[in-house]
Amino acid sequence: MTDAIDLATPAPGRRATRLFPATLGRFDDPADRAVVDGLVRWVERQFRADLQERPSKHVYVRTLPAEAIGRIDALRDSPLIAAAILRAFPPGHAITAMKWTDELYISHYNKDLGGDQGLFSRHYDGNLRFVGYGAVVRALIYLQSDDTYKVVFHDSGVERAFTDYEFGLLDFHRELHWVEGRYDPADRQRILLKCNYMVTPNPNGLAARAVLWANTGVFAVVKAAMEYSKSPRNPAQRFVGLLCNLFRLLNNLHPLVPLVLIAGVLAAGGYLLLRWASPA
Repeated sequence: MTDAIDLATPAPGRRATRLFPATLGRFDDPADRAVVDGLVRWVERQFRADLQERPSKHVYVRTLPAEAIGRIDALRDSPLIAAAILRAFPPGHAITAMKWTDELYISHYNKDLGGDQGLFSRHYDGNLRFVGYGAVVRALIYLQSDDTYKVVFHDSGVERAFTDYEFGLLDFHRELHWVEGRYDPADRQRILLKCNYMVTPNPNGLAARAVLWANTGVFAVVKAAMEYSKSPRNPAQRFVGLLCNLFRLLNNLHPLVPLVLIAGVLAAGGYLLLRWASPA
C-alpha cells in the first residue's frame, strides 16, 4: 500500500448499494510524514494527562490552537484523500469538507456500557443512511498506531490493523464496522484524526445544504451524549450511556427504528400530559 490508493471492493455477498467502498491509503511523502510526526509530538505534550486516562478522548479540531489546525489542514485537505473519495463517484460530484465536525481522537479500547463503548462494538457512525442524496465519507487518519487494534469494515469486506501514516476512508452512514483489540497501557498510543466530507452533485443546492444541516445537527447531539456518558460515574451518566448503546443497536437494525421509538415515547408522553391536564 503506497500513496497510490488501494481501493477495496465489496466481498461477495456484501451489501454494496450506494455504499462508498472502504478505501485504504498511506502518506508516503516526506513532507506529509513530517507533519504527522510534529502533530504526534504536540499531542503528547498537550494531552499528556489524557493519554494516561482509561476512556477515549475526542477534541473538536476547531477548538485547537491555530498552529495545530494548520498542520491538520495539511493532512485533511490533501489531494490524496480528495482523489480517493471522488474516484468512487460519477463525474460532476464535489466535496464539501465538514470541518465543524472534525475531531482529534485518542483511542483507548473501552467496553463499560458507557457512551464510548459504541466506538468499538458493531456500529454505523451515522444514522441517516436512508437519505438517498449524496454521501458522507469519513477519513480515519492515523498519526500514531500499532497493529494491536484491527478495524473491520464489514460491508466492504475489508480489515486493517492501521499503523503510522495510514488512513482509511469509509461510508459514514452505510458501513457497519467495529474495532477488535484490547486495552494495554504499555502499547503505543493510538492517535488519529476523524475528518468528514460530504459528497454531492451540487454542493451549493438546497438539497445539499439540507443534508449538511441534518448531518451536522445529528452529529452534535449524538456526540454530546456519548461524551457525557463515557466511563459513567453517576446514575444520570449510566442512563445516558445505556441509551447510547440501545440506540446504536437499534440503528444497526434500521436507522428509522430509534427515530420511531423516540417519536412514540414523545407522543405517549404528550398524550399522558394532556390527559393529566384535562378536567375530569
